[in-house]
Amino acid sequence: MDAPYTPIEFRLLNDWQQGLSLGPQPFAAMADVIGTDETAVLQALRHLTARGAISRVGPVFAPGRVGAGSLAALSAPPGRLEDIAARVSARTAVNHNYQREHALNLWFVVTAPDGAALAATLAEIEADTGCAVIAMPLQREYHIDLGFDLAGGHKGRSNGARASNATVSFDVRDRPLLAALQGGLALVPRPFAAIAETSAMAETEVCSRVAHLVETGVIKRFGVVVRHHELGYRANAMVVFDVPDSDVDAIGAELASEAGVTLCYRRGRCLPHWRYNLYCMVHGRSREEVTPVIARLAARAGTAPEVLFSVRRFKQCGARYFDKTK
Repeated sequence: MDAPYTPIEFRLLNDWQQGLSLGPQPFAAMADVIGTDETAVLQALRHLTARGAISRVGPVFAPGRVGAGSLAALSAPPGRLEDIAARVSARTAVNHNYQREHALNLWFVVTAPDGAALAATLAEIEADTGCAVIAMPLQREYHIDLGFDLAGGHKGRSNGARASNATVSFDVRDRPLLAALQGGLALVPRPFAAIAETSAMAETEVCSRVAHLVETGVIKRFGVVVRHHELGYRANAMVVFDVPDSDVDAIGAELASEAGVTLCYRRGRCLPHWRYNLYCMVHGRSREEVTPVIARLAARAGTAPEVLFSVRRFKQCGARYFDKTK
């Protein structure tokens, strides 16, 4: 990591990216395991948030299980890149926005309550920026972010491919709860009580419903969400392959098992502009660290990929599917 962290901060960053207690006092439970007190944990989390090391403490929603979402890209004229990036980032529906080394130089993720709202947002971005937008919706996940092991690489592997293009039928209570959760927990001793006050639910019911969302896979993990760039992982490569649709699942499962791959998924092509259907994200501390991983992926896929390194991060936050006011 780039900057020194206290032993408590390191434990919070490394050990609590998932598996956060869903009881009334989750930070006290963290403190018990670490061997400190709740006040020290909360102070450390606030400090890490202030210095940008963590995005939030809260859920990472499983792609395709909540609302609708898509990776999208556009080609911004160099002289307008910063203005266009600012226009894209200003939308709450956009949670990631990066400049990448490609003619399609601005890549962002859009989420929405449903497909119609997603399409409307993409159309609005196109009209606002004057740039054609292409969308590449997720079709299948092979390995999705399980976090970073700050002592030696990445967390565990996935358990194989599974379809992820269907939404879950929510209990009527889930939508306001998810809206309250999507920005992360308040760093207070009883964060679920704070959510209960705005969700017309008891604290115990909030805890129970969140646990149910984790158990059913709507929430993929619940914990400290770190920012990889601030922790020293500055080489961020999106590695894309054009493979036969009949082979993509088998090849995707192969690439997902490769050490160094943080994300691996199938997305829809956007012909004639974009022919690629298989994506791997590779994060490393340097390009020299990432390059051998990309070479191994190309060998296993049996074809040369297109590699798009990130140049600048304009926005990175948790996905926003729902408007809290609705």
